Amino acid sequence: MREEAKTPAPKVANPRLPRHVAIIMDGNGRWAAERGMPRAQGHRAGVEAVRRSVRMIAKRGIPYLTLFSFSSENWIRPQSEISALFALLRRFIRNDLAELHRDGVRIRIIGRRDDKIPGDILRMLDEAEALTRDNTAFNLIIAFNYGARAEIADAARKAAQAVQRGELSPEDIDESRLEDFLYTNGIPDPDLLVRTSGEARISNFLLWQCAYSEFVFLPVYWPDFDEKALDDALNEYAARDRRFGGVEAQA
Repeated sequence: MREEAKTPAPKVANPRLPRHVAIIMDGNGRWAAERGMPRAQGHRAGVEAVRRSVRMIAKRGIPYLTLFSFSSENWIRPQSEISALFALLRRFIRNDLAELHRDGVRIRIIGRRDDKIPGDILRMLDEAEALTRDNTAFNLIIAFNYGARAEIADAARKAAQAVQRGELSPEDIDESRLEDFLYTNGIPDPDLLVRTSGEARISNFLLWQCAYSEFVFLPVYWPDFDEKALDDALNEYAARDRRFGGVEAQA
């Protein structure tokens, strides 16, 4: 039960460039702490890095970018920090949505839409998706209230419900069919996963989709993510030999 066809997007001119980059934006709090600032100031600087990253990656001809903005585990953070993050999200959508739409950016939000999320934010997320649905210049995917294990559990539940309704038989459910029920249905898997801050783990992010992604862990905090950091990641990706379980062809 496919929800939609894959979004048309510009072809990547350089075959050594990834088609889809996913980023775990980490280090806002430590960036602020090292400067004697409150954590909220680090998150504000992180929003500026989001704006830069969209421009930088689109400029390089990479058509898909997924950003891990708020995980389903982040609810255990202090309420004051969560409130500050939500305030930044509101401001980002109000200030940037019109420009992103004008530039042909399609926005998709992946993650659970549940009653933990304030109603006005849910409405803003829905508006951003609806307004930009037909854009094709660039694809920005925001993982919000997202957890990969929850995504896989939700996909399995939806598949089971389809079987219950008689739309599928258990024998029909293979990897390809289960992908139809993932939040990322219609989006190509990431070729490159980048995490900033020097941490070397993926923290329950896109576990299914990153089965064959290349991982690059950068020793810079997210607010400092710039052209050099992006090019370092892309150059490392270009140097990798991606065989997808096969072997290198013999001359």
